[in-house]
Amino acid sequence: MEKKYRIVTYGCQMNVHESEKIAGLLHGMGYRETKEDAEADIIVFNTCCIRENAENHAFGNIGALKKLKRRKPGLIVAVGGCMTQEKGKAELLREKFPFIDIIFGALNLERLPELIERRLKERRKVVEVREKEGEIVEGEEPFRTSYPNAWVNIMYGCNNFCSYCVVPYVRGRERSRKPEHILAEVKKLVAEGYKEITLLGQNVDSYGSDGTTGMRFAELLDAVASVEGKFRLRFMTSHPKDFGKEVIDVMEKHRKICRLVHLPVQSGSDRILKAMNRRYTSGKYLEEVEMLKSRFPEAEVTTDIIVGFPGETEEDYLATESLVKAADFASAFTFVYSPRAGTKAAEMEDKVPPEVQKDRIVRLVELVNSLTRRKSEAYVGRTVEILCEDYDEKKGLYLGRDEFGRMGYFASETNRIGDFVKLKIERANGISLFGVPAEKAGGASPVTD
Repeated sequence: MEKKYRIVTYGCQMNVHESEKIAGLLHGMGYRETKEDAEADIIVFNTCCIRENAENHAFGNIGALKKLKRRKPGLIVAVGGCMTQEKGKAELLREKFPFIDIIFGALNLERLPELIERRLKERRKVVEVREKEGEIVEGEEPFRTSYPNAWVNIMYGCNNFCSYCVVPYVRGRERSRKPEHILAEVKKLVAEGYKEITLLGQNVDSYGSDGTTGMRFAELLDAVASVEGKFRLRFMTSHPKDFGKEVIDVMEKHRKICRLVHLPVQSGSDRILKAMNRRYTSGKYLEEVEMLKSRFPEAEVTTDIIVGFPGETEEDYLATESLVKAADFASAFTFVYSPRAGTKAAEMEDKVPPEVQKDRIVRLVELVNSLTRRKSEAYVGRTVEILCEDYDEKKGLYLGRDEFGRMGYFASETNRIGDFVKLKIERANGISLFGVPAEKAGGASPVTD
């Protein structure tokens, strides 16, 4: 009888890709995916602890399995990811949810098959969370679920120690993969037909900074972009203290590199940026945005912003609004500050009251949405190239993104997933675009680079 697994993922694209690695390990053990909890023989939670909401969601969904576990005692429940790496969290999970069978860490994900075998053989709960980062494990075969998009880790961990961020504590210090392994993975993906590849790292600009790889990020980006084949290339995340001319030069050299940069600013107040230990000023940040857009007038920037950081005044918040307007972001991920245990910011006094945080996030979201709507409306009448990546059953439309991340929907009688489609945009709705393939529209409008 076929064994089945289900993976529940929280957090960013990095976690999505790590879930693909977990899926690859489970496929190697003979398991196959199911979308239904009741059908699964093993359910794996790949958790995130960057935001409090992600943790709360994970706790809620794990707890909801108690009844299923009672009805199906042979079901294996495994919990891994960032949250289990937090100090004391593995013990808390064990006490709060005694029906969990396996607890493993983000730093020893590759050992999951051994932990499952141990659980089945010894019939006892298994807890194994590595406290310190080890060597990078190569040769894993992720079970990719996001065709035609693929993610490729170029490094792990972080050395920045922003005062609000738990990543260095749960992901370890920076370790860069060897360029030959990265290039081999990219070439394989292109040969398999993947059309968009995103290079991943907590701070991609720090790639190779320890001197172990023989090249820095700009050189790696150049080498990856030189791989033959038609595909888009993205990278994230960049850090404003490190992003610079060398990367922009490589972007100019290779048109397949998307002219969209995700550059988290977090705040527009220099006082708050200093308290966050971000190591740049709002002025330097805007200089980098200008440097990018002066080279590529069509370039876009997306960002992350935190409001309600300890000590943030109304003046500090208004400085963030001013920066958002000046940078003219394509979109932004906005968050209310939530304290993370073990970080310096969690110990800071002068906390911003929740009602003030809520007021500021509402105002910020309204501002960001106004910029996004304006940019979407400017697409109407233009023809752009999108990479079709999925089919929306509810809308009955195919969908895909242009190089700037804007989502376009269109109707087609044939399956277009994996195709580059020139789309004539007829209308915009918030962040979404709707159009028809240019061949049906007569191809009257030129493709906008």
